[in-house]
Amino acid sequence: MSLPLDLLRTFLAVHRSGSATHAAGPLGLSQPAVTAQIKALETRIGRPLFTRGPRGMIPTPAADDLAARIAGPIDALEAVAEPGAPVVHIGGPAELMCERVLPALAPLVRDGLRVRAVFGLPDDLIARLTGGALDLAIATVRPRRIPAEPLFDEEFVLVGAPGHTAADIDTAPLIAYAENQPILRRYWRSVFDTRLNRPPAVVVPDLRGVLAATVAGAGITVLPRYLCLAELADGRLHALLEPAIPPLNTVFIAARPGRADPVRGHLRAAARSW
Repeated sequence: MSLPLDLLRTFLAVHRSGSATHAAGPLGLSQPAVTAQIKALETRIGRPLFTRGPRGMIPTPAADDLAARIAGPIDALEAVAEPGAPVVHIGGPAELMCERVLPALAPLVRDGLRVRAVFGLPDDLIARLTGGALDLAIATVRPRRIPAEPLFDEEFVLVGAPGHTAADIDTAPLIAYAENQPILRRYWRSVFDTRLNRPPAVVVPDLRGVLAATVAGAGITVLPRYLCLAELADGRLHALLEPAIPPLNTVFIAARPGRADPVRGHLRAAARSW
């Protein structure tokens, strides 16, 4: 069965970005046009390619299989149409990508590297990597079925605005990025050897939002130290505790062999100072 190239190109853009809206701009299409092309492709192949979820369009197994088969040829065609360095598709946690990864890639971009970045949770990122939608993924948990290397260890610190002190730890409002408070619970278990039973006062699904709410004095939280270095340095935040052995979490980098190799090497070198 012959499938139109424009439909396949649109499908791959949606598969990589996770959203018809995000895919529309680079394609030069409207969001309704992207959605219509995806529906047309689904009609042609006779099966659904995406389901809608709270975080965007979730690819089906059929979509992952199709992306794995066409990603290489589509990228090769686009490289011919637009001569220059190949596009490298990179995924990772939003905060880490914005604060560390993308700034670290600036020298490569100045030398001609083209980057397309997406944000996501570890399972989604690894699925996109294995499905061919990503060339490189950075994950805060070790991937199970794909080779990965440690990138760096992020240190967690319990912080509050100047109005909060260590005496407030058991009573101050908690600010978390998820309802189940995974970072806070881990810190409590590691440092206090106890289970955290208090619900969060504020939930923001982005650690940068958690940081902003904490700086504003809404409560206390646990953050990766790299994310709040400036705020700790200028006094907008202070560490409520400095345990002898702070909780650490290893961040991993995984890549498909080929064009992502120089990027992986560059990020590993840059991460030595993170």
